Amino acid sequence: MKFSALVPVCLLLVGGAAFAPSFARAQAPAKDAKPKEFAAGKPLGTVNEAGEFVTMTPNVKVFGSFRFAESCTYDPARNLIVVMNAGVPQTMQENDGYVSLLNPDGSVHTAKWIGATRDGLTLNHPLGSAIQNGVLYTADMDHVRTFDLATGRPGRAFPVEGATFLNGIAVTKDGTMFVSNTRPPECLYKITPSGEVSTVVAGKPLMLPNGVAIDQEGNVVVVNVGNNEVLTFDVDGKLLKTEHAVEGGNDGIVVMKDGTKYVSSVKFGSVSRIRPGQKAEIIAAGIPSAASMGYDSKQHQLIIPMNPNDAVAFIKLED
Repeated sequence: MKFSALVPVCLLLVGGAAFAPSFARAQAPAKDAKPKEFAAGKPLGTVNEAGEFVTMTPNVKVFGSFRFAESCTYDPARNLIVVMNAGVPQTMQENDGYVSLLNPDGSVHTAKWIGATRDGLTLNHPLGSAIQNGVLYTADMDHVRTFDLATGRPGRAFPVEGATFLNGIAVTKDGTMFVSNTRPPECLYKITPSGEVSTVVAGKPLMLPNGVAIDQEGNVVVVNVGNNEVLTFDVDGKLLKTEHAVEGGNDGIVVMKDGTKYVSSVKFGSVSRIRPGQKAEIIAAGIPSAASMGYDSKQHQLIIPMNPNDAVAFIKLED
């Protein structure tokens, strides 16, 4: 593939209604109240005069819907972009995380898909996300939570004892999860599909580990916020290779089929491309708080959430 040295970045800024926190819905139900069933949100639309729900017509484009967007993951089955939102800080309201669905052009498909209500839902502060075998995985503070990708319905929750800040996540084809813990103890956890948790890497060379990905050989790639190292481990935690992004402070990592890696710097706002055996180069810059990006394989683009900017950046890659 051929790429230009610098690819334009399109920033999709928030528009429309703001999301004011609703403190009432965070209250615990009465002891004798029957728990309500989980329900996923609908695509954008409204009820017409005849009382019928009408989906918004295709000639209308809405951008926004974010509240501290942290990670983006592409769903090829529906050709939609899944965006994890942390919601308001935990000190203001617990269990306020939610998931938006975007069309490939960045317009909103479903503003709150998971999180339309809090009934049957626990999602506090989702950060990294991954999709595997029809399941959406997310790192949520001290748990990994799963959701059915077709319906949004909550699945299993995997507690990680000792975790202080679960952040990046990658999942192998057999459902094994690798999750970074950014704050001390800085480590990389491995969680089996049955829920067994082990630490496969502890301390150096991890330095504020963040984004995690699986490469084409099934190895685990981790980027650090604390420096510019891009670390490749085998599934047992043996360090196989160390590469370097142009800048440090990194968050997102995407590994392509040919081994090319893209790394986003949440601290310095750049995206580095590392081709196999070559020195890293910057292909985009000036992206505020460039967090845990995803790759849209159909449209051949990187999608980068921008944390407190409540926005998402798109980078079209050239063949």
